[in-house]
Amino acid sequence: MTKMIAGQALVKALEEWGVDHVYGIPGGSINHTVEGLFLEKDKVKYIQVRHEEVGAIAASADAKFTGKIGVAFGSAGPGATHLFNGLYDAKMDHVPVLALVGQVPQATMNTNYFQEMDEVPMFSDVAVYNRTITTAAQIPYVINQAIREAYRQKGVSVVVIPENLASEEIDYQPVKTPKVVANNFSQSVDPKAVNDTLALIKAAKHPLVYAGRGLLGARDVLTKFSEQFNLPIMNTVPATGVISTDHPNFIGTFGRLGSKSGFEALQHTDLILFLGSEFPFAGFWPKNIKIIQVNNNPFDIGKTVDVDYAIISDAKSYLQALIDTKETLPAGTWLKANQQNKHNWSSWLNELAKDDSEGLNPESVTAKITEISGPKDTFAVDTGNVSEWGVRGLPMNHEQRFALSGLFATMGFGLPGGLAGALSVPEGQAWSLSGDGGFSMVVQDLITEVRYGLPVINVVFTNNRFGFIYHEQVQTKQHFYGVDLTSADWAKVGEGLGAIAFTAKSIADLNDVFAKIKELQAQGNKKPIVINAIIKEADPIPTDFMPFDAKLYGQDTVDAFTKQYKIDPKKQPSLGELLRAQGDEL
Repeated sequence: MTKMIAGQALVKALEEWGVDHVYGIPGGSINHTVEGLFLEKDKVKYIQVRHEEVGAIAASADAKFTGKIGVAFGSAGPGATHLFNGLYDAKMDHVPVLALVGQVPQATMNTNYFQEMDEVPMFSDVAVYNRTITTAAQIPYVINQAIREAYRQKGVSVVVIPENLASEEIDYQPVKTPKVVANNFSQSVDPKAVNDTLALIKAAKHPLVYAGRGLLGARDVLTKFSEQFNLPIMNTVPATGVISTDHPNFIGTFGRLGSKSGFEALQHTDLILFLGSEFPFAGFWPKNIKIIQVNNNPFDIGKTVDVDYAIISDAKSYLQALIDTKETLPAGTWLKANQQNKHNWSSWLNELAKDDSEGLNPESVTAKITEISGPKDTFAVDTGNVSEWGVRGLPMNHEQRFALSGLFATMGFGLPGGLAGALSVPEGQAWSLSGDGGFSMVVQDLITEVRYGLPVINVVFTNNRFGFIYHEQVQTKQHFYGVDLTSADWAKVGEGLGAIAFTAKSIADLNDVFAKIKELQAQGNKKPIVINAIIKEADPIPTDFMPFDAKLYGQDTVDAFTKQYKIDPKKQPSLGELLRAQGDEL
């Protein structure tokens, strides 16, 4: 045993779990935990953020990029409450995060002391594990249990630490129990479920796969299944990259952040293999579709959409069991028509990327990112219209990693996520993509990137509006109220905070900016970069309803839609047209 203050023992427990950095801001009720970080600074890096919310969001992004637990701390009172946005992001997207929360000394608890709050009830909804330390000696044990529960339940653990306990000297001894974070056994999938699935796929005329985050890390298996059974693949937005975005069988996603090819596939499918997801918008799928749902959490089955066949299983094991049958299906007109539809959609996006006649298109920006990005880059994408542009335009065809605030959908995710990417995946270039609304919420933490020499490339799509909310007011025919933003020069702001900054208003500007960035990278630049991309103030095409098929929606509706968004319908025939041309209709 070794004698040390309990705050240092706490950090030792983090070390044993492979934690190498922690986010937070010191305060009177957390200072001896910070002292522990100082004493262990060669093992666990303390990242001083400028707002606890940024630290908590970054911890969630760490977990999304790596699968490893992210850690953030805050002092009692406001330091604790500032953590909530990041913790709810982790809760909603089911990733492991540990929050260390300061508390006033035990002798002053329940006395209306300065910044005293009853913190356990505050965190009861967000946490899967929520405890207040009662003796100094138990701190390493409770931290160990908290991390185990965060991994086991894929959620947030909160440990509240009275300041006097963290300062006490204790005998510390590392625990012998192995640090197990995942099941180390193979899952056997019910043969009846496999046979029933095969029968349903063979009976279907237009089957497809809708893949969720439960298949992240299983790209090879999903790809093999798609190729063996010749099925088109769609994915939820948080699962972007679950299959290579340039694979011919990948046809996009559905909804506001979707694609024409994804929307139309759902209008013509008759069977969905709904795998590893609790996709909240599944209730908007057409109602005449058979659904096989596969999930390892029984609670998630049927939660968002009524299903015809339920299978409690890990989605990867389920697909592998189907692959192992050696069964196959031919590449019929259904797959080929979907492939052509996706190709046409991608061609239209490429046309937008080459056109700045009416102002800079966001597609031009993501096209330039694609040109210089590497195979191991991380992309942290904020909430809003920028989510659409990121999902549609970023390259996820090698080992790139993608993260956004999925079910919680908090604005301000981009910059903290970029910070996390630089720390957790240093072998790749870290990118953050934000709208000007979300960027303004967290811009102060550019200072954090500067302080720690993190060359994140922060791209700001500036159009002086809350674009996503503006679109909602368009759709509901409301007055435009509260969605306009007072303009700011984000390049000057970036420079003032210590970053290298550029402004781009045209494709020529982008070419110049990205050439300079490549030069900086070649020179070993360690400063963050801000690109203030001033894009045109246009409402993006709404992919949650794409009426291209006159047979389904009427010619007048098709004409009005394609005219409004300047699309040549001859270059974008509907999936229905492509299928009917080959004599393939349901």
